This record gives sequence, structure tokens and C-alpha cells, in this order.
Amino acid sequence: MDNELLEQIEDGIAISTLNRPQARNAMTFPMYEGLAAMAARVTEDPAIKVWVITGAGGKAFAAGTDINQFRAFKTPQDALDYEARIDKVLTAIERCPKPVIAAVAGACTGGGAAIAGVCDLRLGAANARIGLPIARTLGNCLSMANYARFSALIGPARLTDLVFTARLMEAPEALAAGLLNEVLETPEALAERALALAKTIAGHAPLTLRATKEALRRLRAAALQVEGDDLVTMCFTSADFAEGVDAFLTRRPPVWKGA
Repeated sequence: MDNELLEQIEDGIAISTLNRPQARNAMTFPMYEGLAAMAARVTEDPAIKVWVITGAGGKAFAAGTDINQFRAFKTPQDALDYEARIDKVLTAIERCPKPVIAAVAGACTGGGAAIAGVCDLRLGAANARIGLPIARTLGNCLSMANYARFSALIGPARLTDLVFTARLMEAPEALAAGLLNEVLETPEALAERALALAKTIAGHAPLTLRATKEALRRLRAAALQVEGDDLVTMCFTSADFAEGVDAFLTRRPPVWKGA
């Protein structure tokens, strides 16, 4: 990954840093897979008590999936394989029995918002901006699992608003909506608070934390039984999606046709 995902473990705290600041920490597939591998490591290592995920540079947590990786999409199966691949990573983070904290500074969009969303707690810097602007950028859709996750997190009305308007939620609104648990003034203060919170949680009863995580996951799981592959293939195999990808990469406004 050429240091695109940095890992540090000290005093029972694991820290994963998404490290592509020049690309606003946009996620490559190896970065996603690195997070899944780290989830397994955190799960299996009894010395690790809490896991923190953050982004390098202070200007972005993660600005979604690197769009270049969508160039190769040709078939409905490509779309389903992509969503299955990403959901495997998100599920690994979600099912990690140790507490997971997202420390969010700057842009947190698309896949980045999905990663933060499956963490147990989300701390934000004042410059945090969180959203799912796919109706403005690529013309794709979320997986059914991610619709369920975000709906459980912020409610269907706020989720509909975020997707339909394609706007990014500023830190104060995200705090009020429950999308962020705390807001710190600067990225530096955010890093300090995330570490302090991790140390506090690391000293608490691990079985209580594990049971609480699993109980909430089971409550969310009931909503994941609804079929949604047809929605994914409709969007990802459309001419609009191809137009969105090309427009994004060539830095021009997309021209939507609804087909």
C-alpha cells in the first residue's frame, strides 16, 4: 500500500491512519482490505483494548472510494462484487468486539462516511463535513446494508435529506443529529481527545462494552434482510454512472439523463 494505511499500537490503543492526504485520503481497494485485516488483528489481540481510525493531513477523513477504480466497471456483477467487497470491510469493522472510534477532520464522504458510520463513536474537528453526495457526483446508490446503517444512525428523514440534496453536513449539525458525539476546535485537539477517550474506554469492563456493541448490531441486523441488488445494478450499470465517473475525473459537471 506504500504507506497508504499507517498502523500504530501503543498502550492497548491501536490507531489506523488513512494516509493519502494528496487525494483527500480517498480509499483504494488495498486500503479497504488493510482495514479489514486490522479489524481481525484488533479482534484477536487481547492486548488491544480500543481501535481509533483517522485520516492524515487534517483536511479529510476519507473522501470516498478512489473514483479511478470505477473505470473498469462493465457488468452488473462488477457492481455487486464492489458492494460485497466494501460491505465485507464495513462488516469486519462493525463486528470487531473492541470499541472503535472514528476521529474525523475535514471531508468525510461516501465510503469514508460509511467507515465512520460503522465505528462506535465519532469525534469531529470543527472543519468536519460529512455526507453522501452521490446524487451530485457519480449517480450511483448505497447498498441496502448502508441505507439501513445510516437510517439507524441518523433516521430516514435526515438520510433522505443528505442523499437528495447531496450536501455535506457541517460539524455543528452533525453533532446535533448524533452523527458526531463531540466536536473539537482543531484537528490537533481532535487527535488528543481521541487518544484520551480511547484510554478512558480501555479501562472499562470489556464484556460490558462487547455486549453493548453486539446488542446494537443485532438490532440493526433486522433491517438488512431486505433485497436491494436490483437497485445497485440499476445505478452502477447506467449511462448516468459512466457519465458521473467521467465527469468527476475530467473535472466537469455531469449531464444526467436518468438512464
